[in-house]
Amino acid sequence: MSATATAGTGTRIGGALAGFRIAVTSQRRSAELIEALERRGAQVLHAPTLRLAPLAEDAELLAGTRRMLRLRPEYVLVSTAYGFRRWFETAEAVGLGDELAEVLRAARIHVRGPKALGAVRALGFEAEARAGEELTSTMVAGLAPLLEGKAVVLQHHGIGDDEAAATLLEAGTRELLRISPYRWVPPEDAGKLEVLLRALCSGSLDALTFTSAPAVVALLEAARHNGCHAQLLEALQSTICTVAVGPVTAAPLLEAGISPLVPARHRMGAMIHTLVEHLGRRGALECATVLGPCQLRGDTVHLGGRGRELGPGQLRIFKALLEAGGNVVSRGTLAALLPDGSSDHALDMAVSRLRGALPDARLVSTVVKRGYRLNA
Repeated sequence: MSATATAGTGTRIGGALAGFRIAVTSQRRSAELIEALERRGAQVLHAPTLRLAPLAEDAELLAGTRRMLRLRPEYVLVSTAYGFRRWFETAEAVGLGDELAEVLRAARIHVRGPKALGAVRALGFEAEARAGEELTSTMVAGLAPLLEGKAVVLQHHGIGDDEAAATLLEAGTRELLRISPYRWVPPEDAGKLEVLLRALCSGSLDALTFTSAPAVVALLEAARHNGCHAQLLEALQSTICTVAVGPVTAAPLLEAGISPLVPARHRMGAMIHTLVEHLGRRGALECATVLGPCQLRGDTVHLGGRGRELGPGQLRIFKALLEAGGNVVSRGTLAALLPDGSSDHALDMAVSRLRGALPDARLVSTVVKRGYRLNA
């Protein structure tokens, strides 16, 4: 399947996500997420869509920090915990930590959510208020009536927060300074991103996870660049389960017409729990057959206590047969699931390989001159 995970012909260790193929698009904290998914039996494809620029490349952040020290803002709005910590660490590394701390203590600090609040307090500062919905827009809207003639610093999460900045300017701020403590740059291995796009467009994945809005934007832009944007949208709007860690991350997906799962608590653990529940409830297909109950979980067919993994092409054909519930699926319909230009012979060979991969070849019956069906 990829450099990270390859489909085989046996069975994987059981778990709540056994048989499911899930993509992880994050760089930061990816090891933690991958380990949690694999521990539950999932097959994971890791393909970061972006990476964080090293601290050594943060000249722009330091320039903004020095400007803030001269500005002495009345209000500082903090969007992300990681961003606030990284901002302070970068300032300390060049000897600006004490002066930055002095300015922050003199300002009225407002935070977007509980993680940002925790980061502010951990560094010895106090926040005046926290946004109720954990959204930058909510934080800004609540403050807007108080900001006329004030100098404001907005620490944002890396894709600009243009709407929030516009609201602050419309509120009559004397000066607005936007600080982005981390910059997103292209991934080191662009080949992994291309592998991810092919897997998504071919239907070789069951779920796609996002932990940041910039990662979403980067994937959609990569799809445009590779000429598969329409295919990607179709896959994410229909067959592939998309999961976002919170509403900020979900926003660019919703703008693209994709409806992701979003946990009630905007945490990685809650995201994993939401995904487990969803795939357990809707990700498995079942059908009664003459050989006994047959279940498809992700890429694994279970029959009579045996499980066999299917390759991408085999999976597309078997899923179509399973969804038909014993009704005939025409040759034309099945051929359309194979690569363009597939012949009748290619379809027959594909079905033959599918039978060889199943726990019992008798699961698939031939209906002469019409097509194939599940032996239900």
